[in-house]
Amino acid sequence: MDTKLYTAIYVVLFVAATAQVLVEFAGLAYWTALAIIMVLSLGKAVLVAAYYQHLRYEPRSVTYVMVSGLLAALALTLAAAYSIT
Repeated sequence: MDTKLYTAIYVVLFVAATAQVLVEFAGLAYWTALAIIMVLSLGKAVLVAAYYQHLRYEPRSVTYVMVSGLLAALALTLAAAYSIT
């Protein structure tokens, strides 16, 4: 059972990473491409944290700590992206 689940998650992560590359080469406006890539990255981060880091099976308090760190990283990334343009 776990092998099928991890294989499915791997396929989803692979497709999301491929979509990110395609967005980069699609010639979209900077902020549109950034928004799409950030949404895909957030989804990938949630999947990795939930299943590969086993947060799905941890108490909710541990998950909240991880989510707050993820939000802080997202805020720093957006601030860095804003300072580039």
